[in-house]
Amino acid sequence: MTTLTSATDTLTRDALAVLQPGFTGTTAPDWVLRRVDEGLASVALFGRNVQTPEQVTALTTQLRAEREDLLVAIDEEGGDVTRLEVRTGSSFPGNLALGYVDDVDLTRAVAQELGRRLAECGVDLNWAPSADINSNPDNPIIGVRAFGADTQLVARHTAAYIEGLQASGVAACTKHFPGHGDTAVDSHHAMPRIDVDLETLHARELVPFRAAVEAGSKCVMSAHILLPALDADRPGTVSPRILTGLLREELGYDGLIVTDAVEMRAIAGTYGIERGSVLAIAAGADALCVGGGLEDDGTVLRLRDALVAAVRNGELPEERLADAAARVRALASWTRAAKGAGSEPGAAAQEGIAPGTAAGSGIGLVAARRAVRVTGSAEPLTAPAYVASFTSASNIAVGDETPWGVAAELDRLVPGTRTGTYDGETEEPAGAVVRAAGERRIVVVVRDAHRHAWMGEALDALVARRPDTVVVEMGVPQAPARGALHIATHGAARVCGQAAAEIIARGGTED
Repeated sequence: MTTLTSATDTLTRDALAVLQPGFTGTTAPDWVLRRVDEGLASVALFGRNVQTPEQVTALTTQLRAEREDLLVAIDEEGGDVTRLEVRTGSSFPGNLALGYVDDVDLTRAVAQELGRRLAECGVDLNWAPSADINSNPDNPIIGVRAFGADTQLVARHTAAYIEGLQASGVAACTKHFPGHGDTAVDSHHAMPRIDVDLETLHARELVPFRAAVEAGSKCVMSAHILLPALDADRPGTVSPRILTGLLREELGYDGLIVTDAVEMRAIAGTYGIERGSVLAIAAGADALCVGGGLEDDGTVLRLRDALVAAVRNGELPEERLADAAARVRALASWTRAAKGAGSEPGAAAQEGIAPGTAAGSGIGLVAARRAVRVTGSAEPLTAPAYVASFTSASNIAVGDETPWGVAAELDRLVPGTRTGTYDGETEEPAGAVVRAAGERRIVVVVRDAHRHAWMGEALDALVARRPDTVVVEMGVPQAPARGALHIATHGAARVCGQAAAEIIARGGTED
């Protein structure tokens, strides 16, 4: 391992500057503060770093005491993917709900309010929005994180989200370039591959990213995806043809390029994180996301030293590393200027605030209520119900910590609501639900029922036995509507559950 001989070592400082590591704890560990002093220019926050907004503000204040222009990034999409509200569920519906409403002013307002809350906590780079097109409904990782399956709809809402978020002084990071929507493999686990021709990529996947460039997205995140039409040998994150040739030169993008997490198996399992990180910077990436599972000083030092060694052995041009580091610092300068140089966390620029985005406006619940689609009808709930949650393995991007469903929200409206959880291993789930429910009205909550055959079979059997069953689909509503009342929320955020619970309690009628 290279010994750090001077805090002014330009090469070493540049190598640290391009890293965006996470860490463990709700206060900054000593090793993070030490590396920030030595040149680390960014850190990333995840759910493990969050307890309350006040605690996050104290954490970012502690970090900036070491370096006032430190970039603090977070993966806060809203909807299913939330870090600020990881233990309660998000106050904002996700992209699919916003795309279903298809009101760009609403999308802009939601993003601006989300950005305001991030800025109040001292966060200034958000790895959002997802500009992926949900062209494969069986996609295991995107789903409700996409605005929809229509190219132009995704493009206009991507642009609106960027405009709203950046109006709050928080930089947007549009992902996952050049498009993760048409995949059936999760890049957390393996290397996805999209086998479509160049014409299709330009007419579909790339359209929202062109809109993002035009909207001024300050950051773009690369995808660990192999697209043979663009590069037959290297996935996007480590492909000069994709990052430099396509994104920089053809699309004319001049902002920061950050990789998806380098420890994901698509990269780590193919190249190893050190080699993959060097290849990514050489290909045109400017920052390396080092996310879950590698949040320690040893990983940061390994990556720092790998980059330094690659420069010294001629594999990575020194000017490429210097350019990448300069782009990171430039984005940090933009965020400081956008919020007001030297301001305290929370002093985000107030110019151009969209109607309904003031603190406490409840714009997230407003949006969630508009995003509900109701099929069929049911009488108002006059007695406590039984909520059966049909679950499957969690999407890694969402995680296991974040609650979802309607039981908690329905219990607030109709106290005494009971609940149970069922999965693909449950023997005869329909019968188990009927026995547990007794005389109570049954409400079944699912996510992506079309992707799980057992859910569909269980729903059919349950509705046959109890025709008054209410079904709430909180994923992509691709399966046929089942139940006397079927509610599609287009996402599983807390506010989506609240909107569905309101309809169940008062009695729903088809729109």
